[in-house]
Amino acid sequence: MSKTAAHVSLSSEDKEDKSLDTTVFSDSPRRGEIEDRSSDELTVYDGKTTAAEAALRRKIDLRLCTIAGILCSLNLIDSGIISSASVTTMFEDLSLQGQRYSVSIFIFTIASVVFQLPSTIAVRVAGPRIYFACATTMFGLLTMCTAFVRDWKQMIALRVLLGISMSGIYPGLTYLISTWYPRHEQQLRFAFLQSGEVIVLASGNIMNYGLNKLDGRAGLAGWKWMFLVNGILTMCIGFLTYWWMIDFPEKAHESQGFLTAEEVHIVTQRIQRDRKDASIDPLTWSKIYPHFLDLKLYGFMCMFFLLNLVSTSMSYYLPIILQNGMGFDANKSILFSALPYYYAVLPVLLTSFVSDTCKIRGPLISFNALCLIAGFLMFGLPSSHSTAVRYIGTFLTTGAYVSNWAALSAYQANNIVGQWKRATVAAAVTAANGLGGVAGSYIVRPKEAPHYPTALWVSVGSHILMIVIVLIFSAYFYIMNRRQRAGLAVIEGVPGFRYTL
Repeated sequence: MSKTAAHVSLSSEDKEDKSLDTTVFSDSPRRGEIEDRSSDELTVYDGKTTAAEAALRRKIDLRLCTIAGILCSLNLIDSGIISSASVTTMFEDLSLQGQRYSVSIFIFTIASVVFQLPSTIAVRVAGPRIYFACATTMFGLLTMCTAFVRDWKQMIALRVLLGISMSGIYPGLTYLISTWYPRHEQQLRFAFLQSGEVIVLASGNIMNYGLNKLDGRAGLAGWKWMFLVNGILTMCIGFLTYWWMIDFPEKAHESQGFLTAEEVHIVTQRIQRDRKDASIDPLTWSKIYPHFLDLKLYGFMCMFFLLNLVSTSMSYYLPIILQNGMGFDANKSILFSALPYYYAVLPVLLTSFVSDTCKIRGPLISFNALCLIAGFLMFGLPSSHSTAVRYIGTFLTTGAYVSNWAALSAYQANNIVGQWKRATVAAAVTAANGLGGVAGSYIVRPKEAPHYPTALWVSVGSHILMIVIVLIFSAYFYIMNRRQRAGLAVIEGVPGFRYTL
């Protein structure tokens, strides 16, 4: 990590927050275990040991963000496989003509949405290592089984189970990451998450291009090879996840060879100083339901809905758009659909670095939304005839929505406090995100090729609305922060806490 990034959490805003009460933790006989002791038994971490803090962040980044990025790719690897398969013989082999392909996407998303909240709570109850290992292995097994379905009905049944198996992966990972980092270090970590996701997706599309050339080998169609090989690889990752994944900070001693007790002490004090929610209360449903009365939750849900409305239409239909809308053949459509995702790594890391350094969220979300609108206009307007210009538009669009995944994840995580509220909001916004995916699965209509006007104007309108919501949030957060500085308000029930604009 650069010195600039290491300096972020120690700026004047953090120093102002020292008025927050901190819970002191000390070494214990077990590796990384936390227990209370009097403050004179240890050296209290005061936020000034920047070298130790930077080294610790790198250690957490290498262990947590790497596996989280790989697991997060399950959110897109399914869309990568099925979208690549959609330009092969899969439609004819499974009779997926008409609306059946859209239904296969729709039913997967509905199953995922229904189980998102209980699955996210299960991450906290069972622990990340057990939950993510089991969920990933099951997802891989079901993906592999998809290679052997014989008709669209069997396909739909497996898609329901696939949606259930991956329902807690994304909200669980965003929740886990938010417990390890102070608020103004989170967006870059979410960017690492998204970078890993899109790199795996892009590489998977290139692999699918090669697997499609195995068409007819061992009596299997090319699309069957895609599901078979990707499923086996995912199961292998699931087995490794148990040893690679880390637990929540208070149970870091249960992770294989990870943090020392002093390092756990530093992590916990940083979180406690930032937002006073390092400790976890016992789970009761009374700690879940009241959070649905917070209107901010519904604003965040709307933005995630609008974002996934577009990202689903692009991730599931990009090869079809390239084939039917731009005239590429099946293999080139699969191959060329990978390149926009490789490009997306650049804007997501750049905008997230700027966002964390400047400690702002809303302006970057609006900037990404404007870039997405520009990209859609480049490849969707009737006056767009150049294939090169239209293809470049897919780069701009993909980079923008991937960047906003990280930005929106940080935006909601930075402006809420409390472990169970954090878990509840993560599940709720991911559920809304899934509902956006349901709508997004229907806005790209093959009969509207090559310009897809429905997808164009729905996407443009949705992101204009997103900018409006950001402006409303920014005004509200600014007013509340002024009231807090004047001593007229306590935000989120935590003295000294301020919203991130």
